[in-house]
Amino acid sequence: MTTKLITVTAIALLFTPASMVFSQEHPEHPEHPKAGGAKKQVSTADISAGIKKNITDETNKSDGKFHVKYEGQDLALGLVKVHDDRLQDLGDGKYFACVDMKGTDGKTYDIDFFLTGEPGKMKVTDTAVHKIDGKPLYNWKEENGKWNKVPVS
Repeated sequence: MTTKLITVTAIALLFTPASMVFSQEHPEHPEHPKAGGAKKQVSTADISAGIKKNITDETNKSDGKFHVKYEGQDLALGLVKVHDDRLQDLGDGKYFACVDMKGTDGKTYDIDFFLTGEPGKMKVTDTAVHKIDGKPLYNWKEENGKWNKVPVS
C-alpha cells in the first residue's frame, strides 16, 4: 500500500507544472495579477516606508527637525516611532499613518498623516496633531464607510 501511495504521488508530481508547486504567494503580502495594467496592492510595509521617507526628507531640508504647525506654533519634532499596527490603506490611492514624535519642548506628539501615491513615491497630503503626551485632541469615528474627526467626549 505504501509503495502504491509513493508511486501515485510521484506520478502526480511529474505531471503537475512546476509553477503550481513552487509559486505560492506569501499570505502577508498578497498581490493581484497584473492583467490589464492593474496596480500593485500597497502593503503596510510600503506605507511605513513612505512615511519614514517623507519625515527623513523633510528633516534633511531643515534644521534636522520635522516641522508641524499647531495652533499657530511651529513644532520642531524628532521621530520616535511609526505605529505600524495603525497603518491603513484607505482605498483610492490614499493611506493613513500614525507616528509618535518628540518635540524640542519635551512633549510627545502623536501625529496623524494622510498620504497618496505609489510605493516609493508617496506624498503627505495632510498632517494633524492627534495627541499631546497621550491626551487625545480628537477621536476618529466611522460614518457610512468614511472616517471623520470627532470631539473628545
